[in-house]
Amino acid sequence: MHARPPVDTIGLVAGSRSLPLIFAREARAQGIRRIIAVAAEGETDPQIEELADEVVWLRVGQLGKMIKSFTDRGVTHCVMLGLIAPKSLFDVRPDLRGISVLMRLKEKNAHTIFGAIADELEKDGVKLVSAAPWLTSIMPATGYQVGPKLAAAQREDVAFGFRMAKEVSQLEIGQCVVVKRGTVLAVEGFEGTDKCLTRGGELAGRDGGAIAVKVAKKNHDIRFDIPCIGPTTLEVCAAHGISVLAVEAGMTLLLDKDDLERLATQVRVTVVTTDGA
Repeated sequence: MHARPPVDTIGLVAGSRSLPLIFAREARAQGIRRIIAVAAEGETDPQIEELADEVVWLRVGQLGKMIKSFTDRGVTHCVMLGLIAPKSLFDVRPDLRGISVLMRLKEKNAHTIFGAIADELEKDGVKLVSAAPWLTSIMPATGYQVGPKLAAAQREDVAFGFRMAKEVSQLEIGQCVVVKRGTVLAVEGFEGTDKCLTRGGELAGRDGGAIAVKVAKKNHDIRFDIPCIGPTTLEVCAAHGISVLAVEAGMTLLLDKDDLERLATQVRVTVVTTDGA
């Protein structure tokens, strides 16, 4: 499903959290000889310095410097991984190339902004590719499940939540919903997945039992954004009475997968893949 380009050098646009670090380790283990990373000041984990051959630190919005960091070092393919905090997006101070790109966009959302960045990279001979081929070991397919077995009513809510999340994601609102007994309790917005889970769990009432479903958009461009969950996501579910966390099969990364699976059993939250069937 996910084809790997035949390269031994890769550029890494590294945002925050653990995913850029996981990618660097996995890519190295799978034969990538040289990793050139561009990292965001105040966002990227400094540990990237230990995993990449070279790291260029820059501010969010310095598009020209980012591209030049790759072209000066002979990088022809790059990946983009990790989050940028919303506060940083509002505090962005783009360079001239970044300003030029933003001014041409009629709509400014993740798809249009990152698509424009990909176009600018390609103009200078750097192809933005999906990181998925190096991350298949943490991207489970249909049939994956860890934690307590689902009851029939829970399976129905997973299927319902999948349909609702797919519809919401088409509107560029969010990719996660929380449901219970065929009712949508919470929809992810700008606040992100964890706060959506918190709201949904609280609205489920004292007996809990809410079901969370996280999906990719239709025609989702995983070069820019691969849906992820990790132990922290599971801790939020457990703390707010969410009993099942369903993710789209073949399109979702399980960060710190071994820890996540141990935690799912410990806190009795089921993690399951779904394709909506």
